[in-house]
Amino acid sequence: MKQNEKISMFDKFTNYVMLDGKKSVAIKIMDDTFEEIKAKGQKMPKAIFDKALENIIPKIEVRPKRVWGSIYQVPQEVKPKRQLFLASKWIIDSARGKKGAPFAKFLANELIEAANETGNAYKKKLEVYKMAEANKAFARFANK
Repeated sequence: MKQNEKISMFDKFTNYVMLDGKKSVAIKIMDDTFEEIKAKGQKMPKAIFDKALENIIPKIEVRPKRVWGSIYQVPQEVKPKRQLFLASKWIIDSARGKKGAPFAKFLANELIEAANETGNAYKKKLEVYKMAEANKAFARFANK
């Protein structure tokens, strides 16, 4: 595969699931996750996956900016690559934070909840938006 070829969101998400370079394990986890989504009564797990990422992808975030010795939380637009990274990270982290069952089961639950605009990852997105709204007065520092 060439360096500049587009990688699908699914492949990128699979890479984010991967730990210690074990891609075959990550692929197996994703297969198990899609099977679990089907077992929960959803007909098209790929559509659930796409909807979940679409609902979690942030459009704006706050970044620290130092101005005259003070650090302000400045709201800024999120670049497309970072949008996918943040959405994936929030979903995976909330699934990894749970214990007592296989990771694929928790990941499937989190994807279904994200598709329905509930769950920990969606709450994280709302927190980021609230933070950006609270600090919109500092938006004037964004381009300095």
